[in-house]
Amino acid sequence: MNPAAQRGVARLLAHQAASGAFPACPTFSQYPYAWLRDSTFIAYALDRSGEQQSAARYYRWVSGVVADLEGQVDRLITARRQGERISETQFLPTRFSLTGEKLQDDWPNFQLDGYGQWLWGLGQHLTLSGTQGLPDPYRRGAEVTLRYLQQFWQEPCFDCWEEFPYRWHTSTLASIFAGVQAMAPYFPAYEPLGEQIRTFINTQTITEGRLSKFIGYPVVDASLLWTAVPFGVFGVDDPVFQATLAQIERELLRDGVHRYSHDTYYGGGSWVLLTAWLGWVYARLGRREEALDLSDWVRAQENEDGLPEQTQHVLLSPPYLASWTERWGPPAAPLLWSQAMQIVLEQELHPAPMQAGTQ
Repeated sequence: MNPAAQRGVARLLAHQAASGAFPACPTFSQYPYAWLRDSTFIAYALDRSGEQQSAARYYRWVSGVVADLEGQVDRLITARRQGERISETQFLPTRFSLTGEKLQDDWPNFQLDGYGQWLWGLGQHLTLSGTQGLPDPYRRGAEVTLRYLQQFWQEPCFDCWEEFPYRWHTSTLASIFAGVQAMAPYFPAYEPLGEQIRTFINTQTITEGRLSKFIGYPVVDASLLWTAVPFGVFGVDDPVFQATLAQIERELLRDGVHRYSHDTYYGGGSWVLLTAWLGWVYARLGRREEALDLSDWVRAQENEDGLPEQTQHVLLSPPYLASWTERWGPPAAPLLWSQAMQIVLEQELHPAPMQAGTQ
């Protein structure tokens, strides 16, 4: 493992809570909590680095947290079948305290992507750790999640950036698809659900030959990279993904990768994790020199604490930087998800032998 990846792994391990959870950012006022999305990619980076025991601690934690929500899932499914109205506050939360409690605040909590992503990550963990079958500590949480997603995968929700509520978001649908597919070998009854979601994506989210940020909004978002790498709705050579990638490059690749063209969060800076993600895509396409260039850019954003969420060298909406800074302080740093995606890119470009850890 090269030095950049080694430093990153050490930082992730240092911030893992005793429960097994990971905070999104230990120093930013809004992010000291565990998002299923961020934490799953952190665990994936650790799995790819041979740290299977730490990843297993996370998956045992999240499985237990979700299993404890089984009663809430049962009530939601009953309410839907009886035609009752369900408010967004009744759905499962997207983030938890580091000890697993639900948070009572006004955060836009109803997001489905993390529930698909943790199932996808669990599938990756089982493969990378050489685990046979689905061990009991994970089974109940996985089954509760699958029941929830089967009932509500078509429910409009917030996107992965906690924005644009009441929409069908392509990267969210891809995340759910990947989670269902990852668990299908252990829960075969859900295999048709994966194909149903894939068909929905193919028939509802493509406009003029490329993917849309969400249905009815034909602009690109860098999270659309996920549809191919790693979630596999499309192959990296698929014409739809290629057209989407080309549009992302034209609109969003400006001194790093931006989220989407009208982003105003902290002025719409370039996101470290998305820049690493594009590098990951380039590596899978055999565009190694471009991937290396993005890896160098990511490394250049590092300071003694790690990698930030975003940089402000090029802003899409400069007037908004001051208001966000006044509200919450400087942009989040270190962001552990950024660190995780750097590790993934470094592993992709400089693979090292890995010993599967024990459970």
